[in-house]
Amino acid sequence: MTRKPHADTPMAKYVERRILELKPKKTQVEIAAAAGYTNPNMITMIKQGSSKVALDRVPALARALECDPALLMRLALEQAIGRTAAEAVVEIFGDPVTMNERGWIQAIRAASNHTDPRLTSRSQAVIQAIFGR
Repeated sequence: MTRKPHADTPMAKYVERRILELKPKKTQVEIAAAAGYTNPNMITMIKQGSSKVALDRVPALARALECDPALLMRLALEQAIGRTAAEAVVEIFGDPVTMNERGWIQAIRAASNHTDPRLTSRSQAVIQAIFGR
């Protein structure tokens, strides 16, 4: 049996899921080409865990998979340096902010006239209510 060192990583599982979700729109060969891979089997190798995603490929792969690059970078970083080291990077630099989260931050800044409002228990309750919690 061939050893697949990255088979159980969140990245491999995520890429596999995105490929299934995109199947009605594009093939794995199209995804590989859009990500800049000359070998179309590279997507299969990532999905199956026999290869990992190079960090410099994350932006192009995120566009090809139509996903948030910050999320994909977090998964690639964990795959590249291990969970403990990736957690240390996040501890130092903070959680990556997704494009959707950036939209929320921009809306909060605009609504508050850039006054840097504190998160109160009332505002937190409003946010939780938006998401039905």
